[in-house]
Amino acid sequence: MSEAPLALRYTKEHEWVANTQSPTVLRMGITDFAQSALGDIVYVQLPSIGETVEAGKVCGEVESTKSVSELYAPVSGKVTSVNGALTANPEILNSDPYGSGWIADIEVTSEPGDLLSAQEYITFTG
Repeated sequence: MSEAPLALRYTKEHEWVANTQSPTVLRMGITDFAQSALGDIVYVQLPSIGETVEAGKVCGEVESTKSVSELYAPVSGKVTSVNGALTANPEILNSDPYGSGWIADIEVTSEPGDLLSAQEYITFTG
């Protein structure tokens, strides 16, 4: 069974969101389930800082030795920072998807809607 830290919330597209130091900014990444399904990640296209993203819409992509998968914004808002370390070392997504493999911080413009709890996500990926 894949990991799903209890403090995070999840999408059915296998992204996670976490609270940051700011109450209006959420950090996003891909789940352990997603990185495991993708296999060895070789490239990440990050969203751009300042870009406005919409929940459920494509905001980047992850390429592995097996396939290319789109990243979907888990919430609507403006990208305030991205994890530039992934450009040179995309394999961080495989080794630490919930830590140093984070993808972007988003300043939320509307309350996140249909995010899943860890238990709901575990059941969903079951």
